[in-house]
Amino acid sequence: MFETLSEKLQNVFDNLARQGKLSEADVNAAMREVRLALLEADVNFKVVKDFVARVKERAIGAEVMNSLTPAQQVVKIVNEELIETLGEAAPLNTSGAPPHVIMLVGLQGAGKTTMAAKLALRMRKDGQRPLLVAADIYRPAAIKQLQILGEQIDVPVHSEGTETPASTIAKNSLKLAREKAYTAVILDTAGRLQIDDQMMQELEQVRMVSRPAEILLVVDAMTGQEAVTVAQGFNERVPITGLVMTKIDGDARGGAALSVRQVTGVPIKFLGTGEKLPDIEPFQPDRLASRILGMGDVLTLIERAQENMDMDDAANLEKKLQEGDFNFEDFLDQLKQIKRMGPIGDILSMIPGAGKMMKGMDANMAEDNLKRTEAIINSMTLEERRRPDVLNASRRRRIATGSGTKVEDVNALVKQFRDMQKMMKQMGIMGGGRKGKRRGRRGNMGGLMDMFG
Repeated sequence: MFETLSEKLQNVFDNLARQGKLSEADVNAAMREVRLALLEADVNFKVVKDFVARVKERAIGAEVMNSLTPAQQVVKIVNEELIETLGEAAPLNTSGAPPHVIMLVGLQGAGKTTMAAKLALRMRKDGQRPLLVAADIYRPAAIKQLQILGEQIDVPVHSEGTETPASTIAKNSLKLAREKAYTAVILDTAGRLQIDDQMMQELEQVRMVSRPAEILLVVDAMTGQEAVTVAQGFNERVPITGLVMTKIDGDARGGAALSVRQVTGVPIKFLGTGEKLPDIEPFQPDRLASRILGMGDVLTLIERAQENMDMDDAANLEKKLQEGDFNFEDFLDQLKQIKRMGPIGDILSMIPGAGKMMKGMDANMAEDNLKRTEAIINSMTLEERRRPDVLNASRRRRIATGSGTKVEDVNALVKQFRDMQKMMKQMGIMGGGRKGKRRGRRGNMGGLMDMFG
C-alpha cells in the first residue's frame, strides 16, 4: 500500500544524490517534496508537520552538511524518524497465568471475525492453545463465519447463539477455557456502523467479566484518516492496548499506519497482509520503514520463506542445481512454494533494490508473468517437464495452445530456463563446496526474477 509513497520518496533522494554537497536550500526543497508525498499518502497533517520539522532540523545540521555522502545521511535520518513516528514493536501481552484473554473490538466491516481466526492460527504456531469465542450476538452470519474459520484451522469455537448476552458468553468461555486448559481466549465482539453508547456499554460489560490482557482495536487501512478518527473514538471510551490494521495489501495510501501511533499513543501490534488466514504479520516499525524507503525487508522475507518452504525440498533442490539437473518439474514446485509466501509484488518489495528494478513496470506485470509461466509448464507432459530437450517445434505449438499463450512465450521461457541451467552449473563448478552452493541459490533467485519481470 506504500508503493506510491515509496516511489516519490525515492525520487526525492535520487535528486539529492545528484546535488553532491547539499545546501540548506537543497534540504528545504527536498523537505517540501517529502511533505507533499506524505500528505498525498493521507498522513495526518500534524504528524507530517512534526515529522518534517524533525527531519529538517537534523538534515541542516553538521551530520549531513559535513558528510561525504550527504544524500545517504538524509535517507538515514528519514529512516530513523519514520521508525520514531511508527513507534516501538509491541508484542502481545501473554504474561501472568493463562488463559490470556484477547478482546477484539472495532466497527462493523473492519474484519474482526477473520482477524480473530488469523490471530488464533498465529498464536497456535507460537505454542498457545487458543479458543475462539463468538461474542457478536447481533449478526448470526458472524457466528457462522467464525465457526467455519475455526474448522478450517482446527481451533474450537465457543458459541451460545444470539439470545445470550455477550458478557455471559465471555464469562462462560473463560470457565470452559480453564476446564479444557486453553491458554488463550480470543473474543470476537460486535461492531456497529459507527461508535455509539450501546456498543460501548456492552464492550465495558464484556471487559469487566473477562479482564482481558489485550483489547485490540481492528481498523481498516482502506478507510485512511477515518481509521485514525475511529481509533481516537474507541480509545476515549475503552482502554485499548493495541491496534490491528487490516487490508494493508489493498490500494490504501498508507497514511493511517503512519498516523495512528502518533495521534492515539496506542501501538500497532499486527498487520493483516492478505485475505488468507496465514496473512498476518507482527508490526515491526523498522522493517516497515525500510520498505517505505525502498530498502527492502530481508528479515520478513526470510521468515516467510522458512514458514512456507520445506527445508528438505530446498536441500534436494540445491543438490540438483549444483549438478545441473534442475528441470521444469522442480521449477513448478518452486513457483508453488513462492506463491504461498504471498503476492509476487509484495515479495519483490522486500528485496533491497528490487523497487528500482521494477520502476515503471506495471504493478501486475510480475504476477501476470508468474501465472503465464505456470500455465505453460502445466501444459507440458511429465516427460517434457523432466526432459526439456524434447521440446521441439510441434510440442511447443501444442503447449502454447493449451496454455492460452503464444509460441514466442514458450520459446522465451525455454530459453530463460536453459540460460538459468547453464548459469547454475557454471557457478557450481566455479564455486565448489559450500561457497558454490550459496552462489547457486542467488543465481536461482535471479532466474526467477527474470521470469517474473
